[in-house]
Amino acid sequence: MTLQHPVFARWPARHPDRLQLFSLPTPNGVKVSIMLEETGIAYEAHRVDIMANENQEPAFVSLNPNGKIPAIFDPSGPAGHPVALFESGAILLYLADKTGQFLSADPAIRYETIQWLMWQMGGVGPMFGQVGFFNKFAGKAYEDKRPRDRYAAESGRLLGVLDTRLAGRNWMMGDDYSIADISLLGWVRNLIGFYEARELVGFDRFVHVQRWFDRGLARPGVRRGLEVPAA
Repeated sequence: MTLQHPVFARWPARHPDRLQLFSLPTPNGVKVSIMLEETGIAYEAHRVDIMANENQEPAFVSLNPNGKIPAIFDPSGPAGHPVALFESGAILLYLADKTGQFLSADPAIRYETIQWLMWQMGGVGPMFGQVGFFNKFAGKAYEDKRPRDRYAAESGRLLGVLDTRLAGRNWMMGDDYSIADISLLGWVRNLIGFYEARELVGFDRFVHVQRWFDRGLARPGVRRGLEVPAA
């Protein structure tokens, strides 16, 4: 079996019968690797080094015109036809539908779950990422701390929303672990770890978030997914 897509000229598939993941262990990247590990889908991971601008190479852009990780190529898509997808939230929805896991078939619960996934995509990801820039990366050197403090305050507000949601719940949707949880775990981990913003956003006041986060990190699929693709 030979996969017909320009991306494979740069990242050849050793196991062309498996779903192909193109990613890096970033907060967005691990959403998909965690989902793949949790569902048990056979997949092959390809490391795309964004620091070396590999995500801007023509082969990768042929898979994702937006030039961002993660992206997937599934040789066994709907009706047996190959499908290529980018955007981590869209991939989570696709994998949930493909496997029948981590997204309820009940329409009301399904859309409530998607609502929280969109909340992560539109709020948590962008805001936490800005905190990372201004607190950890180039923006750290800016003398004017108002941008950093603005994003830190908004990130704290979002954590408050998350904390309220998790009060009395094990997971975002109650007793059932879902793609809403998967979408958030990597971002919270980076915010308080790699981005070094635990004190900046006052993370320790969000006790329900802390319990949920520890519960998530205890899952074997999460732990494995956080390390994919390997260095």
